[in-house]
Amino acid sequence: MSDSAARDRDAVEEKSAFAHPEIAPDRTVAYGDHPDQVIDLWAPSDGRTGMPLVVLLHGGAWRAPYDRRHVSPLAGFLTHCGFAVASVEYRRGGSPSSSSSSSGKENAAGRWPETFDDVAAAMDALPALAARELPEADLRRTVVAGHSAGGHLALWAAARHVLPAGSPWRLPEPPPLRGVVALAPVADLVTAAKLGICSGAVHELLGGEEGFAERRPHVDPAVLLPTGIATHIVQGCDDVVVPQAVVEAFVAAAATAGETVGLTLLDEVGHFPLIDPSTDACALVAEELEQLAW
Repeated sequence: MSDSAARDRDAVEEKSAFAHPEIAPDRTVAYGDHPDQVIDLWAPSDGRTGMPLVVLLHGGAWRAPYDRRHVSPLAGFLTHCGFAVASVEYRRGGSPSSSSSSSGKENAAGRWPETFDDVAAAMDALPALAARELPEADLRRTVVAGHSAGGHLALWAAARHVLPAGSPWRLPEPPPLRGVVALAPVADLVTAAKLGICSGAVHELLGGEEGFAERRPHVDPAVLLPTGIATHIVQGCDDVVVPQAVVEAFVAAAATAGETVGLTLLDEVGHFPLIDPSTDACALVAEELEQLAW
């Protein structure tokens, strides 16, 4: 497929993914004082209990205009598949009431260190919050999932026990997860930066060229290996937002580190069908989650 045809299809797929009405959560809980430090919770739609919990981290290039609401249709779909869902919000570049980003741009990608502070805090708070507010969930069967920039954060959240010594986000032991399902994730920051994905979002996230070398060891999933946590990636072969080369670089890095990462490549699929409940690709995502959770 030509570049122009791929981009035309990407626009159609994005429109479809964003056309679904927002689905209100059953409840929303705070894990901090900032307006963005909240988690939306959904119980399984059929009222069953003891169901696996999917912790969902949304994408959007770590930028404020893209918040958790755009993955609420995916969350609703997953509840129909028998999951409990916790959709995490976090501070992004340009988020209201937060400090200026390191790049100085109003809508830069991410906040340093707030974006990572928030994901770490949310993951640490979730077991107690879910036990209290989402009793339908079986926390022993927790899987973290994320799309695009959220896929990067999902991989990072599962790798905090291998962060460099002295990192404020480092865990003393692996997090209690059954696994990670990353959807078209920004999984290798060097490759993603070289490709200039999302208009230079990676360099903005890490503070430009100067910050890249210093900060990358703390947040690049491709160097935080091996994790010992089951990891599966779902990637569209025609993705023009986060190209296949990014996840292939991560899978290769994992293999070099002695870890096997599952990779499902979907022909004639771009970036957005993975979170679009009307697509076969999204149904496959639910199957991958089920395999890890059960």
